[in-house]
Amino acid sequence: MSVGVITVQGRGQIVLPKDVRETLSISDGDALAVFATDKVIVMKPIELPTAEKFSEWLEEAQRWAKKAGVKERDVSDVVQSVRSKKRK
Repeated sequence: MSVGVITVQGRGQIVLPKDVRETLSISDGDALAVFATDKVIVMKPIELPTAEKFSEWLEEAQRWAKKAGVKERDVSDVVQSVRSKKRK
């Protein structure tokens, strides 16, 4: 386990200690997901999909939606419902 103390700099920037980057094989340009709750911050390296892979997933989702009978209007209704609940 790697442990370190970091300081928040201008514009909220931080630098991950070298041993943490090496332990997790984090390189320049890698993506991290950041989760915050109460007074805890968790960062996890993630692999972003390529445009090609994203297109494959989108096509798969569209085929599933068509097979399930989901219409574009159904999606709009769900989005609208969620947005109205968030505003409350």
